[in-house]
Amino acid sequence: MIPVHDLRKKYDIGELLRANAVTIMFVVLCIICLIFSGQTVPYVMYELFGRLSRNAFIVLALILPIIAGMGINFAITIGAMAAQISALWVIEWGISGLGGFLVAMLMTVPIAGFFGYLIGNLLNKMKGQEMIGGLILGYFANGLYQLLFLFIFGNLIPLNAPGLVIKGSTGVANTIDLSTDRGFKYALDGIWNVPFGTGLYIFCGLFVVYAVAKLLLKKSDKKKTLLTVGICVAACILYQIPAVSALFAMVKVPMVTFLVVALLCLFNNALMKTRLGQQFRAVGQSRTVANVSGINVDKVRVIAIMISTVLAGWGQLIFVQNMGSFQTYGAHEQVGLYAGAAILVGGASIRKATNGQALLGCILFHLLFIVAPSAGKNLFGDAAIGEYFRVFISYGVIALALVMHAWSGIQSKKKKKA
Repeated sequence: MIPVHDLRKKYDIGELLRANAVTIMFVVLCIICLIFSGQTVPYVMYELFGRLSRNAFIVLALILPIIAGMGINFAITIGAMAAQISALWVIEWGISGLGGFLVAMLMTVPIAGFFGYLIGNLLNKMKGQEMIGGLILGYFANGLYQLLFLFIFGNLIPLNAPGLVIKGSTGVANTIDLSTDRGFKYALDGIWNVPFGTGLYIFCGLFVVYAVAKLLLKKSDKKKTLLTVGICVAACILYQIPAVSALFAMVKVPMVTFLVVALLCLFNNALMKTRLGQQFRAVGQSRTVANVSGINVDKVRVIAIMISTVLAGWGQLIFVQNMGSFQTYGAHEQVGLYAGAAILVGGASIRKATNGQALLGCILFHLLFIVAPSAGKNLFGDAAIGEYFRVFISYGVIALALVMHAWSGIQSKKKKKA
């Protein structure tokens, strides 16, 4: 029998609450806003899964720089710009559908990779201030992006595809439509759509196969395997209850898109088990110790930013193909802010992040985005209040995470002195 004091030490409620304060706050806010929004749960689930399919990938792209000790990579905005440059030229060349989407992905790799290399080297010059540096670089790059799309494209470099150039002027049009015969709207989402129940059974089956395979390869223990199998079986049984299945009646799952998100989760986990992944962790824990151990700290940090920037570019392509169009001069501007806020909402910090925290944060953050405007209208008679509130929350959660990080640093120093 485990002594009571050992249990208290293992499960420190106070520490648990402090570590997950942002997540708990968001759960409470989501419940309150859902109650006062007046929206039906099936509609909210429909909207939520649509948002998850187009936003989860880009939130997951933030994990590697956090593990490498660089905080939130707000410069993923530049990766989104690279994706939009690629999308523009795919439309200009008339490569539509899935082929156009894949070509845009391939084009994004060298463009975003090059930008990531420059960003990583610049951030190495401002160690300890990477997040501020990332924000500033994003603003600077946005100025160059505006110059490129307003003056160079359509003026110095002609564009001939219909609707790409501002009528009676030069420069790229304010909105690029991906639903034309030259676009790639739903290139990924439209491949395979299934009802929620079918998607649940497929993913649960895949999780069970994956868990059993890890057990057979001796990369997992029986307890974890049984837990995974038990959760999957319980989820499938729970869905058989009519009242539960009715909540997801409107949801259609874009299977290929969610499979791509799952592959990114597997990639993040697999990478952490490689030599490079261990170097990311070592550099994130202590640059000094990592350097003494023979690790090229600057190179590892640059690689983390390069991978993150490329993944962010792919995430932006997933986003725009789902939306069917994008605002040429504004679609990328809030990418870093919203993705950063989402991962923090899930319980991540600027030093530690996991796939689970990224996905949980994406769910909670976008759930609040769905219900807040209606709740604001019903409570205060103005939907704009809900809009202002959710934007305030986006900035506030980042500020809170920074304050908590500074506070934990002070506390750890006090413990060392004691």
